Amino acid sequence: MNREITLPISGMSCAACATRIEKVLNRQPGLRATVNFATETAQIALEGDATVAQAQDAIRKAGYDVPRQTLELDIDGMTCAACATRIEKVLNRQPGVQATVNFATETAHLEFAAGSFSDDDAVRAVEKAGYQARLRVPDTPRPHDDRALRRAWWSFGIAAVLTAPLMLEMAAMLGGRHEVVPRMLQLLLATLVQFSVGLRFYRGAWHALRGGAANMDVLVALGTTMAWGYSAAVTLGGAQHQHVYFEASAAVITLVILGKLLETRAKGRTAGAIAELLALQPRTARVERDGKLLDLPIGELRPGDVVVIRHGEQVPVDGEVLEGQAAIDEAMLTGESVPVAKAARDTVYAGTRNVDGMLKVRATSVGGATQLAEIVRLVAQAQGSKAPIQQLADRISAVFVPVVVAIALVTFAVTWWWSGDFPTALMHAVAVLVIACPCALGLATPTAVMVGVGLGARHGILFRNAEALEAAGKLDVLVVDKTGTLTEGRPAVTAIAPAEGQDPAALLRLAAS
Repeated sequence: MNREITLPISGMSCAACATRIEKVLNRQPGLRATVNFATETAQIALEGDATVAQAQDAIRKAGYDVPRQTLELDIDGMTCAACATRIEKVLNRQPGVQATVNFATETAHLEFAAGSFSDDDAVRAVEKAGYQARLRVPDTPRPHDDRALRRAWWSFGIAAVLTAPLMLEMAAMLGGRHEVVPRMLQLLLATLVQFSVGLRFYRGAWHALRGGAANMDVLVALGTTMAWGYSAAVTLGGAQHQHVYFEASAAVITLVILGKLLETRAKGRTAGAIAELLALQPRTARVERDGKLLDLPIGELRPGDVVVIRHGEQVPVDGEVLEGQAAIDEAMLTGESVPVAKAARDTVYAGTRNVDGMLKVRATSVGGATQLAEIVRLVAQAQGSKAPIQQLADRISAVFVPVVVAIALVTFAVTWWWSGDFPTALMHAVAVLVIACPCALGLATPTAVMVGVGLGARHGILFRNAEALEAAGKLDVLVVDKTGTLTEGRPAVTAIAPAEGQDPAALLRLAAS
């Protein structure tokens, strides 16, 4: 496949550098290039099997570099770790792209040579795989919004109400009673569950299979359809002597939806660390413009604006103090509990708090360029990164569903051959399908990373990535330069060890008097 790309090149110092790079590129099979020193770019035509990576390697071997670009996507429609693995494979097949997809955070992180790949290319690749993607808005947490949680509650509520009479029938069977709920009513209730709230599993299975993969939805749709289809055929065929399994199909769908509800709640809670960091930045700032004092949204601030920060207010920008004196609480940045005195020419940072005094500050960095925004990005990247141990789980989840389907088919064949009873063989196969969902396999590690990184951020500890978090669990000794970075400056009673016969509460009152 022939295509043309534009690669930026850093490190050129003269036109001779451009000529050298051009010669190196044109010596590579399948590459035709022209290099422009003025724009510091290379126009490259890729022919046949030539790749972007091949061009990058040639440029680097010549002693120059190709800047890398990163891209974050929010992804909707994933139902299990197999979906994340599928999307990751699709993205990594794009020329020059290195991608990781995190099921727990529902995000994709892409890295590629600047100019070789576009935002639209990334979104189209994900959508072609059967999922929805959109560019992640910088410095905003993913909206694990209330709407998703409400939808999950509604789906579970509807499924539970429709399934309850079927479970009553199953309970009656355990007591030796049958047909407490008429079969036609069972068929109606199970059909509503199967093709209303259960429609999501068919939709997810279709997208996965169309993309050449299999996920949890395939297992649920296949297993419940087998149970429902057999029972519907028996009921409509008038075979009253045969058992039906409407309660099995409906109960499985209801329980899986309950699991999805719990999963949605867990994701929303673990995303709270970034929201808490963003809450440190005020929504508005008091700015001097044209001799007037204006309250402006943070998004309208520009470098060079003069911002007035009064007692008790959060600092909205990174900047240099022009006038005034104040004590600034910088604990969120440094861990130091004692406020720092600030005066003219000192630097202040967004997210810190003015505990005493008033300052006029010239903004040097605003919005996504502040230190606070960088911390938010680091936390988000760390939460979305993969721990080394997760690579094993990803490899297993990639083949998990096909293996389970194969085991179910073997179970069906062996049981039918051994017992000669088709319904029993069918139910054994259904049992294999519906209990073997790969959700826990793919969700456990990324969720643990999210929780660990999030808790660290809440306590002022920033992890660079999931690999650092995993390594931290093996630490024996932690050395710090001073205790001020660990303490809050607010002593508190953590334990009381009274002598025998003494009342701890009385001792505490005495100490406080």
